[in-house]
Amino acid sequence: MQNKGFIKVFAIALALVSIYQLSFTYYANKVQKDAKEYANGDKKLERVYLDSIENEPVYNFIGLRKFTYSECKDRELNLGLDLKGGMNVTLEVSVVDVIKSLANYSKDTTFIDAINLAKKMQKNSQEDFVDLFGRAFEQIDPNGRLAAIFNTIELKDRINYNSTNEEVLNIIRTETESAIDNSFNILRSRIDRFGVAQPNIQSLEQKSRILVELPGIKDPERVRKLLQGTANLEFWETYENSEIYQYLLEANTKIKEIEEAEKALNKDKKEETQKNEEVKKEETKKITENLTEKVSKEDKDTSGISLLDKIESDSLNVDSLNATQNLLKDYPLFSVLQPRVSRDGKQLLQGAAIGYSHKKDTAKVNAYLNIKQVKALFPRNLKLLWSAKPIDEAGNFFELVAIKITSRDGRAALDGNVITNARAEFGQNQASAEVSLSMNGEGAKIWARLTKENVGRQIAIVLDNYVRSHPVVNQEIKGGRSSISGGGMDIKEAKDLANILKSGKLPAPAKIIEEAIVGPSLGHEAIRSGLISFVIAFIVVLIYMVFYYNHAGWVANVALLTNIFFIIGVLASLGAVLTLPGIAGIILTIGMSVDANVLIYERIREELKAGKGYKLAINDGYQNAYSAIIDANITTLLTAIILYYFGKGPIQGFATTLGIGILSSLFTAIFITRLIFIGFMKKNRVLKFDTSLTRNFFKNTHIDFIGMRKFFYGLSIIIIVIGLFSLVTRGLNKGVDFVGGRNYLVRFEQPVNTNQLQELLKNVYGEAPEVKIFGNNNQVKITTKYMINSEALDADDQVEELLYEGLKPVLGDKVTYQNFKDNYRMSSQKVGPTIADDIKDSAYYAVFFSLLVIFLYILLRFKNWQFGMGAILALMHDVLIIIGLFSLLYSVLPFSLEVDQAFIAAILTVVGYSINDTVVVFDRIREYIALYKKRERKEIMNSALNSTLSRTFNTSMSTFVVLLTIFILGGETIRGFIFALMIGVVVGTYSSLFIASPIVYDTVKKDETSRVLKGKRRR
Repeated sequence: MQNKGFIKVFAIALALVSIYQLSFTYYANKVQKDAKEYANGDKKLERVYLDSIENEPVYNFIGLRKFTYSECKDRELNLGLDLKGGMNVTLEVSVVDVIKSLANYSKDTTFIDAINLAKKMQKNSQEDFVDLFGRAFEQIDPNGRLAAIFNTIELKDRINYNSTNEEVLNIIRTETESAIDNSFNILRSRIDRFGVAQPNIQSLEQKSRILVELPGIKDPERVRKLLQGTANLEFWETYENSEIYQYLLEANTKIKEIEEAEKALNKDKKEETQKNEEVKKEETKKITENLTEKVSKEDKDTSGISLLDKIESDSLNVDSLNATQNLLKDYPLFSVLQPRVSRDGKQLLQGAAIGYSHKKDTAKVNAYLNIKQVKALFPRNLKLLWSAKPIDEAGNFFELVAIKITSRDGRAALDGNVITNARAEFGQNQASAEVSLSMNGEGAKIWARLTKENVGRQIAIVLDNYVRSHPVVNQEIKGGRSSISGGGMDIKEAKDLANILKSGKLPAPAKIIEEAIVGPSLGHEAIRSGLISFVIAFIVVLIYMVFYYNHAGWVANVALLTNIFFIIGVLASLGAVLTLPGIAGIILTIGMSVDANVLIYERIREELKAGKGYKLAINDGYQNAYSAIIDANITTLLTAIILYYFGKGPIQGFATTLGIGILSSLFTAIFITRLIFIGFMKKNRVLKFDTSLTRNFFKNTHIDFIGMRKFFYGLSIIIIVIGLFSLVTRGLNKGVDFVGGRNYLVRFEQPVNTNQLQELLKNVYGEAPEVKIFGNNNQVKITTKYMINSEALDADDQVEELLYEGLKPVLGDKVTYQNFKDNYRMSSQKVGPTIADDIKDSAYYAVFFSLLVIFLYILLRFKNWQFGMGAILALMHDVLIIIGLFSLLYSVLPFSLEVDQAFIAAILTVVGYSINDTVVVFDRIREYIALYKKRERKEIMNSALNSTLSRTFNTSMSTFVVLLTIFILGGETIRGFIFALMIGVVVGTYSSLFIASPIVYDTVKKDETSRVLKGKRRR
């Protein structure tokens, strides 16, 4: 084998990279395990522990660099929401509202009619809404001029009465894209402050859509309000730090008094209820909670900036524990809020910021300052807001800024509606970036007065109740033009700030069009069932390979273990997210990865049977198997790429792992096993490629596949016709992915009656939802379209509250709404009508382009349309049978057979698997033509099919056994998906043998047999 050195170096490098990337997962899990042991089941205490160690080094990489726990978390292998619980949301920015605001909410009837018509056109179109609006406007009034509507004060510098409709549409398009970017920045800023570990936000291919993933979220209502609220930009006057410091001292004293009083009261209550056993238990619980809270305070990380240096230096010293407790007792507020004083502690620093806190302590500060008695100490016109950006490089500390309310109605002196333009540029000294602002006439007057009255003081620029900037006013600013600079702002930060400032002018509310919530308990169950099925399927394949190929089976197993290690390592390196379908993709890769080894081993066995020596047989076996291996895996890889492109969310995770698995399988099967064989050959050791039981399997078979083709044509036609009849009469059990609606997975303590639940929910919804047993008879899936078209921001919350009310008679009075959401509602899913149409279109495109790409690849490789036709018709045959069976069986089988995105993933995976098998047969036909030039085409094809039976059986059997293992142990959520794959393996194997090659035989004319089968083109 050539380039052995390079292959060894590459394999070692890949292994080292995988070990390095997975080491972060190991250390992150180690810290989390320590936190659980420390907390002993107390989730609050566990969170405090993790917060305290967040920026502490926990991993020393061979002495080169130390990584903190936070850095390890950022680099660990990410688990999808279906494995660890959380919320997945797709938002769509309302382009309609942006266009309305650009037209200054014009009442022009033509404009309003055009907007309404464009909204109707959008339901059945994937075009940009601006294009639809332009076409609708022209359709309603061919002679109408958009310039007359959009020539507003804000756009007068860009649009005049002579502007053409096309020019106006281009400006509208630019502004809507800018508004969408603004919305993305605003959402990202909000999510960063939401306190969720490893949040993910990304713009989707559809320009107006944004994907948000929030793992571990427990308050969906708050998230919905956070994500769907419009941006609120304000300009406030501020207090000076020196003006507020005395109030902080008084607040600290008051908080101390309140806490001491509460402790005394708790002590009295304990003494009074000592005799009552039930009350005694309740009080014991309260005392435990108080002690836990006390320990939490003592264990908080006070590294960084602290008013009480003694707390910092003694926080980990057992001997000084009592002193630390006394300091925390005397300075409860200042233990979590560091006042802004000079380093020597003798002078107060200038500015509106009155202190700063670690991000984990901001909630505690808010709780202290919101105590009724404490609030009464501060001026009534004082409002305290946190900074949007941290003040330290590590991103841990945030400032608390003192805002002065100067208006009677409590509103800001100036809001974002006055901003006409904001752009990022470099300052005069070119050392840092700044943001240049322009205001309308009214805003310019207020801004001039505001700056004149606050020369030498700071003005706070606030977005969504967080202080984005608080620059010092140097002089009165006239003309409505100003700039924001300072803080070492780079050009990217300046652009983001400019976009945020412009968002005050362009309100672009976002609406949730798709949502999925997975409870943590369901995620843990998915991990457990996924890992169990993974381990068992893996062991089954290892045993089977040794059983069938003897010593060579052990070599294949080494390659298989290496393959799994590389797949997980590469996933971690790419920052990919491992989902439940992703685990299914890895397990499916296990089944399919043996295919390359099987192809090689079968070739080697053929060479040994032909009388060749051990070394020559291995060399020729590898050489002769390369063509079939590459063709088979490329077709599957192309399917995975198309699936990734057209899929979304978990389906992309499945496609990612499948694609990585295919590439890794090729490398390990072709190169790793070859290196092992070379090592054995150097030592003159001989490996056996069979056992006494498997030595003669599928030898000397003479099945007349071509002769039986008409029988199997008829059998396939009958099955397909029955399936089509069922499709016409029964249809498919379409999931919400395709029809829109809401799904709720609810688990009860006892078995339930679906008819009873349906009637109860009909009373609250006004329409009967679909209620089905999902897995065990105490778990149901509820599907409803109630309020799915509602544009109300709280529609999702209303539907969920009604769900609780409807199920309350079955749940019992003791189950509260919060308890229902935490422990009974295992997951929920929402798909709006618009995105459901998009999913359907993507599914059609995915299947169509998969078939097209495979046809073109077969045509390219075999240089004849007959081979491509045979492959495509066989694939269509497979797809129709699977769809027909899903139509026939969806109300018969005891598990869900919904047609959703996972079903499309299964279809395309079957397509890839089936073509894999077909290509191997075609490759052998092409080879036999060169060897047996005088044989008849029927004999050639039958010989090729019989010679590949061993490979077909081994690959199909190993894959099917793996899928069967997942089907039994993998959990209810992917059972329908796996069932489709199991059918696909059986049908795909059948079509490769009895459909694809016979079609090639029938489409080739007798006088063209030689040309076609040899792969020659017509001249």
